[in-house]
Amino acid sequence: MSKVQAVILAGGQGSRLRPYTTILPKPLMPVGELPIAEIIVRQLARAGLTHIAISTGHLAELIEAYFADGKRWGVHIQYIREDRPMGTAGALQFVENLTKDFLVINGDILTDLDFGKLMKVHAQKRAAATIAIAERIVKTDFGVIETGPDGALQDYIKKPAQRLWVSTGINVLSSRCLKFLKKNEPLGMPELMLRLKAAGEPVRCFKTRGYWLDLGRREDLDLAQEVFEQNQKKFLKGS
Repeated sequence: MSKVQAVILAGGQGSRLRPYTTILPKPLMPVGELPIAEIIVRQLARAGLTHIAISTGHLAELIEAYFADGKRWGVHIQYIREDRPMGTAGALQFVENLTKDFLVINGDILTDLDFGKLMKVHAQKRAAATIAIAERIVKTDFGVIETGPDGALQDYIKKPAQRLWVSTGINVLSSRCLKFLKKNEPLGMPELMLRLKAAGEPVRCFKTRGYWLDLGRREDLDLAQEVFEQNQKKFLKGS
């Protein structure tokens, strides 16, 4: 069996995109003329990550029928079915034959992140895990009140915005991270990262200034259509 270099997490229900995801799994939602997960597969292949595992759950048979063995894209694909939701980290315990370092990506992300560079930086830092992060401006719809200890008004900020670094849903893990997964335990990636940190394992962050969008909501899917159609070569260069 070939060593797995990348894992695509494609088992989610896609509840925020209903009713579309009642008949089509979110990773097969089209962006331009291609399912979003196909764009990811092409990008992984371009980065030399040609041995891929796809973790499926909701409407798994449609994903497996579409991608088959992956030869169409010059990759080898194997599948792991989640009988119950295992979380973004818990699903990894069922992936056999992982390489020393492997990439994990949510199956609903549009990005131009250089996966090869991310893997290289992870290896250079000798990290247990590397989290790809992107900067976002987060606005609140409320006026924020700052008060003093006696309740006196200190400041009144109308709909403030914050610049925050957020997880992109793209991570590189060392195979030694697998020992922090408990058998049949559902676990999210944030919990795994904190578990690693608590154990003294080095967890690094990789800042990307490139394009990144999580297709979790209808408005995100609409935006992805527009961005991809205008910049298709940017996302699929050389694939």
